[in-house]
Amino acid sequence: MLSFLLSKYKLLKLLNQSNASTPKEQSSAPNTPSNLTSSLKTNLKIIREFIGKNYDIVIREFALAEYGQIDAALIYLTGMTNPTIINESILKPLMLESCLKEKKTSLKPDLIDIIKTTLLTAGEVDQSNSIEDILDCCLSGQTIMLVNGCSDALMIMTADWKSRNVSDPKTESVVRGPREGFVENLLTNTTLLRRKIRNPDLVLESMRIGQRTKTKICIAYIKELANPLLIEEIKRRLNDIKTDSILESGLIEQYIEDAPFSIFATISNTEKPDAAAAKILEGRAAILVDGTPFVLTVPMVMLESFQSAEDYYSRPYFASFIRMLRFLAYALSILAPATYVALTTFHQELIPTPLLFSMAAAQEGVPFPAVVEAIGMGVVFEILREAGVRLPRPVGQAVSIVGALVIGQSAVTAGLIGAPMVIVVALTAVASFVVPAQTDSGGVLRIIFVTLAGFSGGFGIIIGLIGLFIHLASLRSFGTPYLSPIAPLSTMDLKDAFIRAPIWTMITRPKLIGWQDPKRKEFRLKPEPPPPQEDKQSK
Repeated sequence: MLSFLLSKYKLLKLLNQSNASTPKEQSSAPNTPSNLTSSLKTNLKIIREFIGKNYDIVIREFALAEYGQIDAALIYLTGMTNPTIINESILKPLMLESCLKEKKTSLKPDLIDIIKTTLLTAGEVDQSNSIEDILDCCLSGQTIMLVNGCSDALMIMTADWKSRNVSDPKTESVVRGPREGFVENLLTNTTLLRRKIRNPDLVLESMRIGQRTKTKICIAYIKELANPLLIEEIKRRLNDIKTDSILESGLIEQYIEDAPFSIFATISNTEKPDAAAAKILEGRAAILVDGTPFVLTVPMVMLESFQSAEDYYSRPYFASFIRMLRFLAYALSILAPATYVALTTFHQELIPTPLLFSMAAAQEGVPFPAVVEAIGMGVVFEILREAGVRLPRPVGQAVSIVGALVIGQSAVTAGLIGAPMVIVVALTAVASFVVPAQTDSGGVLRIIFVTLAGFSGGFGIIIGLIGLFIHLASLRSFGTPYLSPIAPLSTMDLKDAFIRAPIWTMITRPKLIGWQDPKRKEFRLKPEPPPPQEDKQSK
């Protein structure tokens, strides 16, 4: 206890020291200018002090066409800009065109406007005199233009860097549906969303997070559908993130989720543009992060984990069967080992007599109790799964398959575990892959239920299930109950819960999410054959 208090005291002392050093740092800040001056040499000197000696940053000084002593300079990154745009749309007009001579003026502040409006042929040009904005744009792939005698700089859009082509997403494979997935380029991802939702009400708001990485974040939502309070809450949580770096959307998720200590994720993620567009059309919001193909969507309900985009492209009967199969698979993945442990340890009378004799013969000579077998085999399975994921694909598949066969067969032959336990663990492993969105929570719940079953059998499993449902009922995702539409009950939304009703029956959006505009399609869209036509010739 004393060591804990001592560590807390040291931490508070360090925090006070850092807070005390902040004013000193701020007092030295005025020595560094925050805005440009009218001298080109001074501006270049200031910028060189900021960027240092970086080999990929180019500073190109040149003279304007027939304008006497007026000089200019371009600053850009070689690997993130398009040299063709720089040469043809910036340097060539400024160095070769003679229109500046005709518009020569002694008012040098107007020169930057003349260049911006009459000479540059690039698509997007912004103007600023803030050094922070200029450096931020330069590091984002834009070209900065400085002119002697002007205190403003032009930020010209010339960004062009290598990125992965749009391809089939690896984590959400489908048999029927679009085969395109998000990539690491934010602009490409927003374009994919625009292709799905061609509506002027689709809003894409951007911000930057990370004091050092300055990662670009985009919030996508439909103005007439999304709850304004939801958008304000998303912005508030994002603005509260004060960190050095944001490298992936998973970091954003951990900063803004509602229940950070829960094993269940309260923020959904997807690689498919059609899935993200469908959620946005329900009234949700998407958070796109530059540098990652995983897009976050909020709010999230648990039933989303058992839904797939392919469910809505298939006929309702098969889609409903597959969805119920997912619920069954998830129940097996968390309860099958615990049920086996409870039956073999406490409730042998519930096992049919022939099966009980077979299981007893298989367990004869095994030195460990069933609960130790279940936990041990579960740990071995997780090790094999992790090895198969981390190793290169050909080697990983061989390790996972051969390792499982060799270890399982060898353990049974040596008498360390029983054959029925190997079957139960194999069934559990296969079932856990059916619902990938709940793989993390399933692994933790599996161990918890096995432990409870080892201590008190079926009674322990029931207690665990009650605690699980209480915890799920207490969760919220940006104000939306996690078990919606089951708790609180919404009968209209049950059409897309455990089953997938025909598309033409799902007339309204989710009650607690899309209440801004609940109606999403017209009534009476059920397909019907045309009415019989009388044979006029017979008359």
